[in-house]
Amino acid sequence: MTDENPSTEVSSEEPVETPETLETFRVMNVVSVTYLLPDPYPEINLQEAEAPFRSLGVTVALSDAQAIAMALEGRNSPRPSTHELFVSTLHGLNVDVIAVRIIKQELGVYYAELDLMSSRGQVVIPCRLTDGLAIALRQIVPAPVLCAESVLQGHY
Repeated sequence: MTDENPSTEVSSEEPVETPETLETFRVMNVVSVTYLLPDPYPEINLQEAEAPFRSLGVTVALSDAQAIAMALEGRNSPRPSTHELFVSTLHGLNVDVIAVRIIKQELGVYYAELDLMSSRGQVVIPCRLTDGLAIALRQIVPAPVLCAESVLQGHY
């Protein structure tokens, strides 16, 4: 007699992702940070690095816009900001930022993840898009910003 409870069976077949189910990511450039009055919030402007050069405008809080603008300009605060501290910690631990990925947008909120690599292997951690951008831009060689094709298609 065998136990036919499916929860106790171990399947040797793992779901295989086909090329049709894999998400395509596009390289984006952080073009600018704008704050136009009378708009209440600044905007981070991203643009595809290759044709068709689609763009994304991401509305952010003023403090996030300042952190990203300073990173774009290569400036540091007189006292280390949280992003600068995190980047210093990563460097001290020999962890590289491979990329920041924009993976989806729901109800006006962008979801992102940081792709990190160390001698122990690769780690992907969820993050706020603004934190990911501020950290990626503060690398010695800025880490690429990747945006899911599905996010771009949602805007066009």
